[in-house]
Amino acid sequence: MDQNRLIDDILAGLREALPLDPAVLREDFERHLRTALERVLARMNLVTREELEVQEAVLARTREKLEALVQKVAELEARLGE
Repeated sequence: MDQNRLIDDILAGLREALPLDPAVLREDFERHLRTALERVLARMNLVTREELEVQEAVLARTREKLEALVQKVAELEARLGE
């Protein structure tokens, strides 16, 4: 079988496999792309903006408490040193 005949056969097979209506092809492509993107995003373990903002607020409060405790420990150490 020569190369041109092989290419023609492959193209004919692809033509037969593709739907005649381009809208069907586009819808099928979009459905598969959506599924693939959802899988990728699920594996990335992303959080929403709201979840991030809540965690930022918790972290800010924790830092404030830590700074207050560090200051209190420093004051107590200073009293013990007197």
